[in-house]
Amino acid sequence: MTTNDNWQIWKRWAGAALALLLLVDIALAVFLWNGSRQGPEVLRAERNDLALQAKLLRADLRRGETIRASLPQVGQDCDTFYQHSFLDAKTGYSQIESDLGAIAQKAGVRTPALSYKQAEVKGRGVTEISIKTSVDADYPSLIRFINGLERSNNFYLVDELHLASVSTGGIQLEIAMHTYFRT
Repeated sequence: MTTNDNWQIWKRWAGAALALLLLVDIALAVFLWNGSRQGPEVLRAERNDLALQAKLLRADLRRGETIRASLPQVGQDCDTFYQHSFLDAKTGYSQIESDLGAIAQKAGVRTPALSYKQAEVKGRGVTEISIKTSVDADYPSLIRFINGLERSNNFYLVDELHLASVSTGGIQLEIAMHTYFRT
């Protein structure tokens, strides 16, 4: 290759680079011209929208930091709930019998029998206990019984209430609920 050939190659590269630079300049000019066509009110509204977004994001960040700071307390509260609300598996059935009997007696209802079904909850350290019973009483007594379940120190979740029969002497209600034992 001669010096003249090198010079020609260099000129082509320089020309291509200048053409590319000219295209970028034209694109930038078009972009700036489109931006300048927007009036100050449009730009002001856009700025206000961005400021509002920034304010909302800062509020979300503060909420996230508050949640992160409260996580240790939440963990302690969960442990306390687990220890105080879930019965020990060794004595749980007798505690349920005595607790539901006391609630029924205080409410003035009859609970002929309780039936249980046990299911292990894998990986949670608890056993789910399904409880079914029927309750015979008048309406106010039934309400007191359900209220007693809600206020009990033991943890009961009422799943179903079925009206079994109605008579002049009262109502027979079938109740399905569940609780958990610590394992």
